Amino acid sequence: MDLSESFWNNRYLNHDIGWDLGQISPPLKSYFNQLTNKNLNILIPGGGNSYEAEYLFNNGFKNTSVIDLSGAALKSIKNRVPQFPVSQLIHGNYFDLTGRYDLIIEQTFFCAIDPKLRSRYAQKANALLVSNGKLVGVLFDAPLNMDKPPFGGNREEYLDYFSPYFKIDIIEACHNSIESRLGKELFIKLIKR
Repeated sequence: MDLSESFWNNRYLNHDIGWDLGQISPPLKSYFNQLTNKNLNILIPGGGNSYEAEYLFNNGFKNTSVIDLSGAALKSIKNRVPQFPVSQLIHGNYFDLTGRYDLIIEQTFFCAIDPKLRSRYAQKANALLVSNGKLVGVLFDAPLNMDKPPFGGNREEYLDYFSPYFKIDIIEACHNSIESRLGKELFIKLIKR
């Protein structure tokens, strides 16, 4: 399965990004709206067009970073939000990233990586977070595709991946998904062990 930089650049350049809402995900917007510490060091892995990063940055969360394999996706963020610091738009592989973050935001990255990497994703998130750091976001709660992204999953599967590295605070059906995703998304809030 070719999930290389060129694969992702082609998907963005050809607008073959059906998972992209064209706006911030409502469950994440609700979560962000209750955050009070604007100094949080936030990472959005595989952020793509990252309307979440745009929303956070425009609401005073200036320590928000996005990492993505696709330079085309990162360029899209910079074009929409010219003041977003280039140093916080990281062109690279999540699994090679170093650094320490208070909060990692999951929004359609987990479903985009090869499912064989899911346990490694959880382990890497744990390594990147500070003590008591959080992994928060949305995961698909539906089978979806077997041969190409987005790959689906379910609560039980996710618990297997995350439980060794995180205390499960919340993993429940989203109550405020967009209409086409109602009943197909789980909101997660996981705390580093």
